[in-house]
Amino acid sequence: MLTHCLVVFLVSMVPLIELRGAIPYGVAFGLPLWLTYLIAIVGNMLPVPIIYLFARKVLVWGKDKPVIGGFFTWCLEKGTHGGEKLKAKAGRGLFWALLLFVGIPLPGTGAWTGTLAASLLNMGLKKSTLACMGGVLLAGCIMGILSVLGVSAFGAIVG
Repeated sequence: MLTHCLVVFLVSMVPLIELRGAIPYGVAFGLPLWLTYLIAIVGNMLPVPIIYLFARKVLVWGKDKPVIGGFFTWCLEKGTHGGEKLKAKAGRGLFWALLLFVGIPLPGTGAWTGTLAASLLNMGLKKSTLACMGGVLLAGCIMGILSVLGVSAFGAIVG
């Protein structure tokens, strides 16, 4: 059980996968949903302040370096594009837009991308962390429900 908890924690910190992969993993391997949810939330939120404070600086530094430059430029462009798109749609409701952006469990809409976008928009650490936390909680609820339904359906078909 401890090994599965550790996997849930580590997978929830991986960019693009985040808790969208961690919660189904935990549910599929029989961990209690509440425990899986809690571990995935903590793991997904742990990098958020670090991303906000350092990601832009590191990406700007590395965008013209050989080998990593292309990837760093891609990350900056994706974050800037996502942030500008979010800002254009949201206007004064940027907090709620970021929360929903992070909370809808689609590829590329998690806490990593949301925090990078908030950093590039100078949204503020506290405000962006709260919006990401709300989004991660929402995404966790959605993924928990879908995971339980999926595992139940699979069990009914196989068993």
